[in-house]
Amino acid sequence: MLKSADLTIRLDPADDVVIARVELPEGTLLAAEGGVRILGRVPAGHKVAVRDLRAGSPVRRYSQIIGFATRDIRAGEHVHVHNLGMGEFERDYAFCADVRPTDYVAPPATFQGIVRADGRVATRNYIGILTSVNCSATVARMIADHFRDKLADFPNVDGVVALAHKTGCGMAAEGEGMEILRRTLTGYARHPNFYAVLAVGLGCEANQVRIWLERSNLRAGEALHAFTIQEKGGTTKAVREGIARVKELLPDANRIERRPVPASHLVLGLECGGSDGYSGVSANPALGAAADLLVRHGGTAILSETPEIYGAEHLLTRRAVSREVAEKLLARIRWWEDYTRRNGAEMNNNPSPGNKAGGLTTILEKSLGAAAKGGTTNLVAVYEYAEPVTAKGLVFMDTPGYDPVSVTGHVAGGANIVCFTTGRGSVFGCKPVPSLKLATNSALFRHMEEDMDVNCGTIVDGEETVAQAGERIFRLILETASGKRTKSELLGFGEDEFAPWVVGATL
Repeated sequence: MLKSADLTIRLDPADDVVIARVELPEGTLLAAEGGVRILGRVPAGHKVAVRDLRAGSPVRRYSQIIGFATRDIRAGEHVHVHNLGMGEFERDYAFCADVRPTDYVAPPATFQGIVRADGRVATRNYIGILTSVNCSATVARMIADHFRDKLADFPNVDGVVALAHKTGCGMAAEGEGMEILRRTLTGYARHPNFYAVLAVGLGCEANQVRIWLERSNLRAGEALHAFTIQEKGGTTKAVREGIARVKELLPDANRIERRPVPASHLVLGLECGGSDGYSGVSANPALGAAADLLVRHGGTAILSETPEIYGAEHLLTRRAVSREVAEKLLARIRWWEDYTRRNGAEMNNNPSPGNKAGGLTTILEKSLGAAAKGGTTNLVAVYEYAEPVTAKGLVFMDTPGYDPVSVTGHVAGGANIVCFTTGRGSVFGCKPVPSLKLATNSALFRHMEEDMDVNCGTIVDGEETVAQAGERIFRLILETASGKRTKSELLGFGEDEFAPWVVGATL
């Protein structure tokens, strides 16, 4: 456990830098670091060198390379974008070297879940309205808006939610972009947190509703209703049709009850956004500890954000259960290197300005902290974006780092709960799935108390260990899956954050 009196946080004996727990004025003595004195102000959460570093030399945090000195750095100096940059270096992938048997818990923990007729388990109970194309977005919202504040007679229905998006036409009718969109929509249409879904199209779009359903083996029936605005005779008639169908569904949707089910039915999406220098110290490793617990209880955790494990992928290949799983992860890394190059970008365009203000300098540093969300168990599978997740244990899904797009992929893959860590103060929700927000530091938790569910700043403050915080998060996951509302649910987040990944040209 960290000591509350410490001015800095050291993560590994081999590190060249330590993290400022509080703002460090010039001249501050770091007694725990051999009497190093601060040369200039170092903001809280930022790095300070504890030894002299020559220009071009690697700089380590987490005992891993986070970048290279762009000029000579003296012990006591602030280490950030002005003197630390990217550089090429070899990773030791050591395929499967760290694979260990999982210490399963028997009997597993339980939560109060909603068991569907086909055996799938839900954590929430919504009626959803999906759109094949942006052109049907307004109709979908009009249908959902009709039921806003009108569900008092249906207390077991969490809401009628419209999930619209900005694509579906002006794109190739075949190919990668359309495959991703249809896979995403299909994942939502099949999600157990929806009692039933209405699929609303325009009628002339590239993503034809009929073709989407056929290609995805979806069949219209009691749980899936599909129509287009053009076939119904326009906006007003289509809205009227949608409202009528939802009204027919509500009585049956309300006839559900929660009952104890094993935690093995939980699929947890792991996300970080608005990260800071504390993310890899507190919230991310604490969430990793919670993910380890879920895996030990038979559940599934989804690590993702491929651009944000760049530079840490060699830590995951060591935990891959097979060389095939490891190679699949590396193939996605190579795809991203090519993708960013083709689009005139580079992997180090991430971190964001907010990340840098919080103390993160390079994508290597950010990734090492982000990967901590995945805990320590074996990596059992790698999935493409929005693919159905069927494996138990820690899995990886290829997604962008952009939070709404990444979590949309989680939910499409089957995640029925999400944990989202933040150090800067990201606000987020993702209907139909509850999302818990984990603050990396106590100041943020106090400042944004209406948005944050968990304070992981207790680790930085020396009040709690990572393992203790992980146990607390795991218990809250079970309570939330059982129906306890998250802060983002109470605020109404979750509809506008639906954002399928757009790949390819808009025509």
